[in-house]
Amino acid sequence: MKDSRAFGPVLQRLTPEEARDMGGRYVPASVRNTFWGVLPSRADGPIASVSSGQRITIDTISHEGLMPDQGSDPVRYFGSRGIGRGELLEDAIAIPACKSRGEHDGSHVVTGPIEVKGAKPGDVLMVSIDRLERRAPYGVISTRHGRGVMVDSGLEGDYGALCKVISVDGAAFGQIVPDGTQFHDQALDKTDYPSFPLRPFLGIMGVTPDSDERKCSIPPYAFGGNIDVNDMTEGSTLFLPVQIDGAGFYIGDPHYAQGDGEVALTALEAPLRATVTLTVIPAKVADDLFGIHDRPFAYAGGKLLALGLHEDLDEALRQSVAYSISLLSSLFHLPKKAIYLYLSAAADFDVSQAVDLVRGIHSRIPLSHFEGPAADNLIGYIMQAVEQAVKQGD
Repeated sequence: MKDSRAFGPVLQRLTPEEARDMGGRYVPASVRNTFWGVLPSRADGPIASVSSGQRITIDTISHEGLMPDQGSDPVRYFGSRGIGRGELLEDAIAIPACKSRGEHDGSHVVTGPIEVKGAKPGDVLMVSIDRLERRAPYGVISTRHGRGVMVDSGLEGDYGALCKVISVDGAAFGQIVPDGTQFHDQALDKTDYPSFPLRPFLGIMGVTPDSDERKCSIPPYAFGGNIDVNDMTEGSTLFLPVQIDGAGFYIGDPHYAQGDGEVALTALEAPLRATVTLTVIPAKVADDLFGIHDRPFAYAGGKLLALGLHEDLDEALRQSVAYSISLLSSLFHLPKKAIYLYLSAAADFDVSQAVDLVRGIHSRIPLSHFEGPAADNLIGYIMQAVEQAVKQGD
């Protein structure tokens, strides 16, 4: 049964007492802790520090309602749609009031960087997505700047839709709110506009590049950033190639749902509180396990995901296939030609997104098709190798 009342709390910043109860490993999305439209550089000091294997909780903010074409005033933007100030996040209100963006910067609010002690260039940072909590019962889907895939079709323009989190048989769904309908309007009970299940994930996860430049937040990079892979839900794991001492991990671009391709430009953009575990895989162990590991890859739902990133989708596909072959041949000690043929018969290659300047393709390869400990429990297999290396002093 559909219940069109707002479903879920508004999660403001934790109090100092609440943060202390978490052992101090909590990072709010404050003005001081965030970047707007850019990613951290090696010149930016860490806002928090953890040891390898430690868990940390990090708040994120959505950029929707904050952007100049939306008035840079979330109180007014959301208020005009029937959402009261008390239903807004105080940290989201503070960002446009206290921060500015450059003309060529991106849109995303990014929280970080976080130091992972002992991480060095050549290592791999393993990011375990432990928990993702919705911070508000609403979000926004939008298209702007002619950057959706339907350019010159009459569908381009700067517009969007408010989306309300509702309950359907006790599960969280997103309900698109028709133009002219207010957030709390009971007319939503009878709307014909679609609703859909939520699968929260972080669009941006990355490590700091070895550069003094604060790079634009829009495209994905070899060190992560705006990869927009919707498999990165609770229970998934991302692997990132460390570029600088301490890794400099950061997150942003929180989503409640996204279709493969993200065709209009944005997903259902909405704020999340993320709890992650950050583990360093030493370079020698990573070399032995993965072979080449100079780009992001992931493990989610029993499947290996190898990313290909390029302005041209055909080249992104080629990169994803090549990376899949390399990872599988290293993990399972099989001939690359056999893996290439296997991929053609049994693996999927999907468009992560086609709208972020650099396009993304990722594989979805069921490891249940393979034999051995890496197939049975990939994360356990990796952790065993890391623990052995620590004992041996590698």
